[in-house]
Amino acid sequence: MASAPSPPRVPKPKGIQPSHYYESFLEKKGPCDQGYKKLWAGLQGLTISFYSSNRDFQPLEKLDLRAFVKLTDEAPWAGSRDPGIHFSLVLRDQEIKFKVESLESREMWKGFILTVVELRIPSKLTLLPGHLYMMAEVLAKEEARRSLETPSCFLKVSRLEAQLLLERYPECGNLLLRPSGDGKDGVSVTTRQTLNGAPVVRHYKVKREGAKYVIDVEDPFSCSSLDAVVNYFVSHTKKALVPFLLDEDYEKVLGYVDADKENGENVWTVSSAPDSDPGPAPPAGGPKSLPPVASSQDKLPPLPPLPPLPSQDDNYVTPIADAPAADYVNQDVPKGNNRPPARKLVGGSPQAAFLATRLGDVTAELQERLQKRRALEQ
Repeated sequence: MASAPSPPRVPKPKGIQPSHYYESFLEKKGPCDQGYKKLWAGLQGLTISFYSSNRDFQPLEKLDLRAFVKLTDEAPWAGSRDPGIHFSLVLRDQEIKFKVESLESREMWKGFILTVVELRIPSKLTLLPGHLYMMAEVLAKEEARRSLETPSCFLKVSRLEAQLLLERYPECGNLLLRPSGDGKDGVSVTTRQTLNGAPVVRHYKVKREGAKYVIDVEDPFSCSSLDAVVNYFVSHTKKALVPFLLDEDYEKVLGYVDADKENGENVWTVSSAPDSDPGPAPPAGGPKSLPPVASSQDKLPPLPPLPPLPSQDDNYVTPIADAPAADYVNQDVPKGNNRPPARKLVGGSPQAAFLATRLGDVTAELQERLQKRRALEQ
C-alpha cells in the first residue's frame, strides 16, 4: 500500500529587512566591555541599532540619541599598532567608543549622527559632495518624521508640576514642553538653570497659528513642528538647555538570542511565558500517588475549650497586696508577703501577648484536671 504523500514544505517566513538612513560595520566598545566587538550598525531616526550580522532583523542593542552630548575623535594609543580610526559617542549616562577602518567611514558616521540630532548638515567635517547630498535627503526624511511625532520632552503637566520635575531630576534635562495654561492649542516651554547657586526658572509661550508654532519672544520665530521648537531653544542657547528625558527605557517583552536550526544564524526570539507557574515537572513514569498520612489529631482526645482571652485593657498582673516600703538601712527585711509588686504590662507589648498565651495554657490545664477528677468521683 502506497503511503500518503507528505505535505509540501512551507518555507519559513523571513522578517522584513530594517530600513536605515545609514548602515555599515562598526567595532563597538561600551563602558562595561573589555574589548571591541564588530557589529552591523544602522541609524534610523534618533536610534542606532546593532546587529550580529547584516542579515539579522532583530537588533541586539539600541542607542538612544536623544541623550546625545557630543562626538569626539580619539587618537590611537602611543605605541599601538592598531590601524583603526577611533571616535567616541558621548551620551548623558555613558560613553561608547567606536572603531572604523577608514577616515571616510568615521566622517560619514559623525555626519549622519549630527544631521539627525541637530537637524542640519554639519559643515566642519571632511565630506564629499555626494555625502552631503545623502545627508540632505536624510535631513528631509527626519524633519518629515518628527513633524508627525510629539517630542519626548513634552509632558501633560501643569506649570508647577513642570517646575518640580526639573527641580527633582536635574540630570534628566532642564527644558520641558507642556500644554499651554490658557487652554488653547499652544504650548508652553519651562526651563530651569542655575546662576551663582540660585535656580533660575523661565516660562515661554508658543502660539499655534495654523500649522505653524510661533515662539513668542522679542523677535517671534516660526517653527513647523514642536520638535523644531525644541531645537530652537537648544541651538540658540549654545546647547545650555537640554530636553527633559526621564530614564524609562525598559523592555516589556522577554527575548533572547537563539540559533536558527535551519541555517545556523543567530536570531532574536521572543520568549512565550506560560499562563501560570507550572511548578516542577512530574517524573517520566507519571505521577505516583503518595500513601495517606494519618493525622496525629485523630489519635488524641478532644481538648477542652479555651477560655476567652482577657481584653487589652486588663492584660496586666494586679498585685495582691502592696509590699512595705524599703526605706530602711541595715534592718531585717520584713517577713510575710515580701514579693515585689508586679509591673503593669502594656496591652500591645510582646510581653503582654506572651503572658496572655501562657495564662490561657494554665487555665486549660486546670480545667482538664478538674474534669478528670470529677470523672473519677462518679
